Amino acid sequence: MEKINKVVLAYSGGLDTSVIIPWLIDNYGCEVIAYAADVGLADELDGLEEKAIQSGASKIYIDDLKEEFVSDYIFPTLRAGAVYEDKYLLGTSFARPLIAKKQIETAQKEGADAVAHGATGKGNDQVRFELAYMALDPGIKIIAPWKDDKWKIKSRADALNYAKDKKIPVRFAREKMYSEDRNVWHISHEGYDLEDTWNEPEEKLWTLTAPVEKAPDKSEYIEIDFEKGNPVAVNGKKLSPYNLLCKLNQIAGRHAIGQVDLVENRLIGMKSRGIYENPGGAVLYSGHQAVESLVLDKETYHYKQQVALKYADLVYNGQWFTTIREALDAFVNKTQEYVSGTVRFKLYKGNIILAGVKSPYSLYSEKLATFERDDTYDHKDANGFIKLFGLPLKVNGLLRGKK
Repeated sequence: MEKINKVVLAYSGGLDTSVIIPWLIDNYGCEVIAYAADVGLADELDGLEEKAIQSGASKIYIDDLKEEFVSDYIFPTLRAGAVYEDKYLLGTSFARPLIAKKQIETAQKEGADAVAHGATGKGNDQVRFELAYMALDPGIKIIAPWKDDKWKIKSRADALNYAKDKKIPVRFAREKMYSEDRNVWHISHEGYDLEDTWNEPEEKLWTLTAPVEKAPDKSEYIEIDFEKGNPVAVNGKKLSPYNLLCKLNQIAGRHAIGQVDLVENRLIGMKSRGIYENPGGAVLYSGHQAVESLVLDKETYHYKQQVALKYADLVYNGQWFTTIREALDAFVNKTQEYVSGTVRFKLYKGNIILAGVKSPYSLYSEKLATFERDDTYDHKDANGFIKLFGLPLKVNGLLRGKK
């Protein structure tokens, strides 16, 4: 076994990554540096430094990445209109490349010869972390305990016993039944009773959003301003990317907006069921699409829909640091030059209802679109257009003997 002197571990403070610290020390005889990224984790970082040191880490880095996460990872994906399998707004997917990037930077700063993560061999995150590591530092060693022959921890009970043996503090803020991932964009829930697709999510599951039955009986109007595809203001007030998203999460969350129940196709081949909460994200996607519908011409709009599918696949599969993703960004950014305007929604019990949209760059012409009498459009012009447009169909019918 090749000697590992120092490793930087992607650390969350949860049970798995907490036991990985002493496991790395026991099995590799190396120094362990914990790395944690704040991408909007609420109170999950409380006491993290103390816990990492008690678990055996020599030190811990905790970086505030909230604004960078929203502006450089969430907003590009929003501008692309990328949605995985019609519903998933990629909340975990684009957080991992950012965390891996900063983890690599920390490893280079500390002179570490390896990085490690706590993702299992069944999920997508192992791919997202490791592709980023390989792209950003091809020579660094990667340790993935769940895929290591020396890893004998196969269950939560095993991990708890290992933690007890190593005197690792294990604190539970609440009874955690589900496997969850949270950041400012979303929270996901997997496992437990959700593994049976016939089971409806229990009311106590909802974290960022109200149960629809408890949402207000009165609708609420909201306005969002966009500039070049980026949301910049809520109800006329300009906010930083992170604060804007927090504001929308608060407003949309109380109206049960953004609740998604999805059986998705994981990258490794199996299907999994996830419950996602994206209150602010759901409103932003609807708002961005509404403004685009005014300002993009037909050919650009339709081709961009195809790009959105590919972009979603790339992000989901962990291919953030790739030439093709950067090339697609160049296309998307060109399309966003005139995606500026204001959208108004009515929010009511899980519904995002369009109540108005406007843009100084709108291609919509009331004079052309009107059903009233007008002098701009000659209906007779459509005769020649239809004859030419339908010519291949007519020729096909004639030559194949159709009457």
